[in-house]
Amino acid sequence: MQYHAFVIKYAEIGVKGKNRYIFEEALVKQIERVLSKCDGEFEVSRVAGRMYVEAKDFDFDETVGQLKTVFGVTGICPAVSIERDGENRLPDVDGVAKAVIDFVDGVYPVKNKTFKVKVRRVDKSYPMDSMELAAELGARILDAYSEMKVDVHNPDILINVEIREKLNIFSEVIPGPGGMPIGTAGKAMLLLSGGIDSPVAGYMIAKRGVDIEAVYFNAPPYTSEKAKQKVIDLAGVIAKYTGKVKLHVINFTDIQMYIYKQCPHDELTIIMRRYMMRIADTLAQNSGCMGLVTGESIGQVASQTMQSLMCTGEVVTDIPVYRPLIAFDKQDIVDISYKIDAYETSILPYEDCCTIFVAKHPVTKPRADIIRKHEENLSEKIDELVKTALETDEVIVIEK
Repeated sequence: MQYHAFVIKYAEIGVKGKNRYIFEEALVKQIERVLSKCDGEFEVSRVAGRMYVEAKDFDFDETVGQLKTVFGVTGICPAVSIERDGENRLPDVDGVAKAVIDFVDGVYPVKNKTFKVKVRRVDKSYPMDSMELAAELGARILDAYSEMKVDVHNPDILINVEIREKLNIFSEVIPGPGGMPIGTAGKAMLLLSGGIDSPVAGYMIAKRGVDIEAVYFNAPPYTSEKAKQKVIDLAGVIAKYTGKVKLHVINFTDIQMYIYKQCPHDELTIIMRRYMMRIADTLAQNSGCMGLVTGESIGQVASQTMQSLMCTGEVVTDIPVYRPLIAFDKQDIVDISYKIDAYETSILPYEDCCTIFVAKHPVTKPRADIIRKHEENLSEKIDELVKTALETDEVIVIEK
């Protein structure tokens, strides 16, 4: 069977009010973006709660693979779509029945299956109503294929027939990622490391329509170029869904070394993290971001106890810190990492934080007042180091 169209389903967008068109237009734009990477000719349109992709000379698997990366899409339905004739008429009942039987014949070479026909008649001028047409089409299929049987409760095949501005026939619904279209919910700055958690956090926040920038804290010569490339590759995983990620690479070595020399070693992780958050906050506000995003989950490591999260979060005062994984178990995070093809990259043995800077016994219940007092030991020099780190920001734009 040669499909030449896709019916695109969406969910949350459909319950929007007067600004629904904004989300629909954003979804069309994202669909057009991913299809521009595919061989073939495509036309994307939207009519009355449905989106269509008309396709010509295309690779089916490549096209579906790209559509599955579009946030906002809940279902991708390979379809046969029949236009109205020159007098603006859809096929009559005999024509619809022939199209449905041809569809079944082409899509399902093995016919000993149960089926149900579901008709949606949006064009109310069509002479038969939905129930009548469904019954008639079911009877025609039984006449054509005696080995098939009707099962209205749990059919092997659900044949959808839509009477709209076109006649659409489809049976398979390939799941999309859901969520909201990219660009409909502002922009945020992701603190991206080479681990498992932060790429998943970026994916989760992007799924809600948030555009992503990212910042990576590099520590040469203690971290290698391979560690940096690993993070670039992980940003590429996110970019597969978002279209583009601007990655800020901050040289954090001098700041880490200075903190290491001046502060109690059991507080190193917390104080370093606070300075990462300060730098990310500055980058975010300079870039018009509306929040920071981290991959933190309560209790996962010493720096992610509730006391530690309060302590690191307090340095970000003007924008919120979003933690989409805050209540996830590690296995939940790993499962999503596998799903988005990030896991194998995340576990590559290139560390992005040298063990020399990690305390053997880090404080797990830091007090912010004590941490602030110890940060006074850093004097004005730390501000100069932060200023230099921001001025030497390396920006890499990653697009997939």
